[in-house]
Amino acid sequence: MNITIICDVLGKANNGTSVAAYNLINHLKAQGHNVTVVCCDADKEGESGYKIVPTLKFGPIVNAALARNEVVPAKADPVILEEAIKDADVVHLLMPFPLSWKAVKICEKYGVPMTSSFHVQAENFTCHIGLMKSSFATKEVYKYFYRKVYSHCAYTHYPTEFIKQDFESNIKKSVPSKVISNGVSESFFERAPEEAIDKQKAKHKDKFTIVVVGRYSAEKAQQVLIKAVAKSKYKDRIHLILAGEGPKKRRYKHLAKKNGVDCEMRFFDHDELKEVLNAADLYVHTAYVELESIACLEAIVTGLVPIICNSKRSAARFFAQDDRCLYHKWDSEDLKNKIEYFMDNPEELKACKRKYKKQANVSRLGDCMNKMEEMLVEAAGTRAKEA
Repeated sequence: MNITIICDVLGKANNGTSVAAYNLINHLKAQGHNVTVVCCDADKEGESGYKIVPTLKFGPIVNAALARNEVVPAKADPVILEEAIKDADVVHLLMPFPLSWKAVKICEKYGVPMTSSFHVQAENFTCHIGLMKSSFATKEVYKYFYRKVYSHCAYTHYPTEFIKQDFESNIKKSVPSKVISNGVSESFFERAPEEAIDKQKAKHKDKFTIVVVGRYSAEKAQQVLIKAVAKSKYKDRIHLILAGEGPKKRRYKHLAKKNGVDCEMRFFDHDELKEVLNAADLYVHTAYVELESIACLEAIVTGLVPIICNSKRSAARFFAQDDRCLYHKWDSEDLKNKIEYFMDNPEELKACKRKYKKQANVSRLGDCMNKMEEMLVEAAGTRAKEA
């Protein structure tokens, strides 16, 4: 098939949405489909299968906010979009933003079926304009996304049942959809080489290692973990790893230094992240806004016990198998107590590791990409039925 993928934001594979996009693109190409990707990434200029549009300018205030969060949105170029869409069998929209809005109109002009993925919670948008905690803003953003994109699609892909229910309860409508996990890469299901694991442990001088994975951004709330470790009676025994990158890096470094927390902050590639997770003692998931949290699932399949922020805006809370693995949102004291419980009870920690490893109900990446491909094929078939 000829498949066009519209990426309002693509960038580097250093966040869940971009990783999901690249996973889908690579899978479809590997299956022999002709894939065209429309994005604004200048580094893709001249690369086969990519069509590059300009970047979008919202004005100095909004663009400054987006730049701080390392978001570069695409501007709709109707000529480039029309060229990418007119001969497509199906068009897949990654985000409900201006590039996709224009793509919707061109698809309807040529009768090309559309699918979409739900990768953006309202709070991922409202956090840039200071309205992340407003339920009214959440509803209005979702209604707008529905009108501009999701109401036009043959299918919408939801990564979890949680976000499907959340979105549809806010807009008071249901949309044709498929619930498909973004999937965990096969490699995380296999243990890293023991030599590599031992090397990681040696780096930290056999300290108790706690890992959190995610962008350094407002909704990920890593500062709660730094504060929890700072309060702990075991502070000097803990090595904290914040795996990621993002606009709050300087703030978190300052907070850790100020409180004397042994904290490592940097981006890890796929292979080294696997080694870090295999070598760690505990995983903490601090995000209070989360569609699915593949990062948390990756930690679980390596055998780590997670302590998860108990937020109603996060799907990750459903991964916790009991209350020992949930802490109250924003409550660094409660998180500290949960960490100290497992440090005080190492046998309980070992038992929990076995329990999580055995009972983890995690979708593998290959299976999920096959389901995404099937969704696109089904949607493409609707064009023939309508003809």
